[in-house]
Amino acid sequence: MLKQIWPAFGMILILTVITGVDYPLAMTGIGKTLFPYQAGGSLIVKDGKVIGSELIAQSFASPKYFHPRPSAAGNGYDATNSSGTNFGPTSKKLVDRVKADTAKLQAENPGTPVPADLVTTSVSGLDPDISPAAPLFQVPRVAAARKLSVDTVRKLVDEQVQGRILGVIDEPHVNVLKLNMALAALQGTAS
Repeated sequence: MLKQIWPAFGMILILTVITGVDYPLAMTGIGKTLFPYQAGGSLIVKDGKVIGSELIAQSFASPKYFHPRPSAAGNGYDATNSSGTNFGPTSKKLVDRVKADTAKLQAENPGTPVPADLVTTSVSGLDPDISPAAPLFQVPRVAAARKLSVDTVRKLVDEQVQGRILGVIDEPHVNVLKLNMALAALQGTAS
């Protein structure tokens, strides 16, 4: 019986080292060598200070900024507690929240249909991107709060739309942090 245990134990040890140490170190090294920006978290730096990541949404509460989709991650956009809500389409709590969010947004922009991604959370709760319809819906609020023309703000949104990769992969989308940075740069403000 000992003849069978030692080879099995040896294989467990060898495979643990290969799959638990060697492979992760190799992939980390390759990632940092070939894709240093992405492997470092796709961090956005302004004036020597990290202000966010292209990959993780942030909360923007001020009416002067475009808002991302709602988050179900921890206390909102909490990368250490990334998750969806597990509420199904028949959940009263989910339906009530979506109705309340929709009513609030309709009051902000009467007569305009509310894009679904402004009232629904993403699976991770951290999605930094929204559909082009979502920031276009918010243009009147942002333009009024910043005392800019609607056309100026709409043009800025149009410039920030990222298309499909190779024309077929992904959907057109807008990164909210990048859009808000462009908005602040447009007025020459850091607020």
